[in-house]
Amino acid sequence: MSSLKYRYISSDSKSLAVIDFTLLMSTLSGTVYLNSAQLFFAPPPQPSLVLLVYAVVFAVVVQLSCLALGLYNSKLRENYLGVLRRMLVAIAIGFLIMVLINPLYGKHALPMALLSVICLIAFVVESLFRYFTLSIDFFGFNKRRVLVLGTGKRASIIERRMRRDVDRQCFIVLGFIAMEGDAAQGVVNERIIDLHTTLVAYVISHDIDEIVVANDERRTNLPVDELFACKIRGVDVIEILDFMERETGQIAVNLIYPSWIIYSTGFASSNHLRIKLDWVFNASIASLLLLVSWPLMLLTALLIKLEDGISAPIFYHQTRVGVDGQPFDIIKFRSMSIDAEKSGVQWATAGDDRSTKVGAIIRKYRIDELPQIYNVFAGEMGFVGPRPERPEFVEQLVQAIPYYNERHSVKPGLTGWAQLKYPYGATEQDALEKLKYDLYYIKHRSFLLDVFILIQTVEVVSFGKGR
Repeated sequence: MSSLKYRYISSDSKSLAVIDFTLLMSTLSGTVYLNSAQLFFAPPPQPSLVLLVYAVVFAVVVQLSCLALGLYNSKLRENYLGVLRRMLVAIAIGFLIMVLINPLYGKHALPMALLSVICLIAFVVESLFRYFTLSIDFFGFNKRRVLVLGTGKRASIIERRMRRDVDRQCFIVLGFIAMEGDAAQGVVNERIIDLHTTLVAYVISHDIDEIVVANDERRTNLPVDELFACKIRGVDVIEILDFMERETGQIAVNLIYPSWIIYSTGFASSNHLRIKLDWVFNASIASLLLLVSWPLMLLTALLIKLEDGISAPIFYHQTRVGVDGQPFDIIKFRSMSIDAEKSGVQWATAGDDRSTKVGAIIRKYRIDELPQIYNVFAGEMGFVGPRPERPEFVEQLVQAIPYYNERHSVKPGLTGWAQLKYPYGATEQDALEKLKYDLYYIKHRSFLLDVFILIQTVEVVSFGKGR
């Protein structure tokens, strides 16, 4: 069974979260303490224990809001103004939640005015801290020094998929060592190391933290004795598949071999109790979502009728492939014209010209997916899982992409790891890229990962990413 560590949060993000937690706690405690002289407001006396609980709850609430808005995503591509905007929304959400929680403290509840000042100060403090972390590579000291064994096809995936600095935030590649049997069409623009000494000596002299085994031919060319010597000296030795999985949150389908899957951890089975608990979890969230979103769903139905006429259908039913390859009918708000597929089945694309005016908006903010609450109640879908595809496309993709059918080993979902990590897909190549993330999710599937994905989906919906 896979570990429940937050391996999908980078070490840099964890460090940032710890500092944020300290700053937020200090902000609330310090503001209440400084105001104890009743210079501006008249807060009730706060016992030390109550103040500590208040500070911890405040810090956790704001940090969950930051997580939901992508502020702990180590690969967030936003300028400082974009980060400020997200931080402002996160603090505002934190304030609203604290207002709801505040009455629970009874006579020790803080005045609303003081809560407002605390949130304002927290926004200023966090904004200054984020400016500091963006201006200076504050967390760069924790980068691992990596040496790659191989320069061929397998090793080149690091060069192709991890070219940018943002992709290498947690490590530095010192170079690639050429090995016998490596393909000629391999690493091009990276440093190729020609060893004039033993691997162990090079590793020690250059303070290598990790060796990535990525050579193409291993049966006779793997320096087992030297790797063993490095390992017992505290140097991590990792397979290229595991390295890519850890650093990118995906499984490199084109590099997979059956024994890697057989001997790897993860891919936990679903017993009867887990299936029942999953349904209770999904049905509970579906009930809450229905309670909150029914006015929006009613408005969407009215807008569809207004645009296309009173006789136009509101919903769109479509056959999709579910768990174990079983077909089921998915239900969505109709976002395309009635005759959208008069020329046959087509991939849906971002900015699809078949979309109606209302449809373009509801697709962007994923409002068209809300009727799938019914599919969740029916047990055909969960909230988190690989997105279900149409049978016509599945037949093509199973033939074209190895291991594609494995994504049907779990229940499909309204959102998923691939939807967070990859843009809207409309080709076989996009399907391959999404499969890499789907397999990662299937391997590491857990309650914590599901909650993490649900929280981060708030960012996708709030900012109209339409993934």
